[in-house]
Amino acid sequence: MKVGIIGATGRVGQLLVKILKEENTPIGAVMFEGKQTIEFDKDTIITNDAEVLLQNCDIAIDFSAPKATEKLLEAAIKNPKPLVIATTGLNDHQMNLMQEASKKAPILYATNMSLGIAILKKLVEMVSEKLRDFDIEITEQHHRYKVDAPSGTALTLANHAAKARGLDLKKVMVTGRSGHVGPRSKDEIGVFAIRGGDVVGRHTVGFYNEGEFLELNHTATSRETFARGAIKAAKWLINQKPGLYSIDDALGI
Repeated sequence: MKVGIIGATGRVGQLLVKILKEENTPIGAVMFEGKQTIEFDKDTIITNDAEVLLQNCDIAIDFSAPKATEKLLEAAIKNPKPLVIATTGLNDHQMNLMQEASKKAPILYATNMSLGIAILKKLVEMVSEKLRDFDIEITEQHHRYKVDAPSGTALTLANHAAKARGLDLKKVMVTGRSGHVGPRSKDEIGVFAIRGGDVVGRHTVGFYNEGEFLELNHTATSRETFARGAIKAAKWLINQKPGLYSIDDALGI
């Protein structure tokens, strides 16, 4: 399996390079913006062209930014290759490109590559359905450099909570409160972001009622969790038929 990496000099991208080298998995090509901050093997092609990257790998793993993912998906429609995409903050156009590309090759898209979050999504959906009278509030914490808010993982968790109650998240999500906002509405789902320091990732989904509350929490203590999860997903995806898959599919849960 010859791997291509988009965002290879980012925090998770560098870990992907490290782990793949340790596993003796060849890295066919890398793509990134800005200066080269790490060394690559002499056989690895360094490019800023997504088409060149896809021509030199069997599967690509993307931990980058929405614009880079968009270029990757446009190239993948012309030159289909299996893709593992973990970039968050994608807009509707970029998601539509992903749907188009997945008709020609297998694509796995996940806002979080950890096993713990995969299980948490299912727990959130179950609790949301069973505790329908409980208010739902979600908080997420990340390092100071994260550029999108709320996090893709928080939005995914909120979507699972809303779906379990038959709600449209876009209509019930609240991402900020200030001033005289009045009492909380029955169906609203609060999703709030905290940024600071070097926090890798922490997500809490709370279910609150009079007299009791339940909080489900997941904390990532190392970015290697995401890198190893993506590599595991890639090894599974490379043998799949065209289609759009989730991390749940790769983990069999």
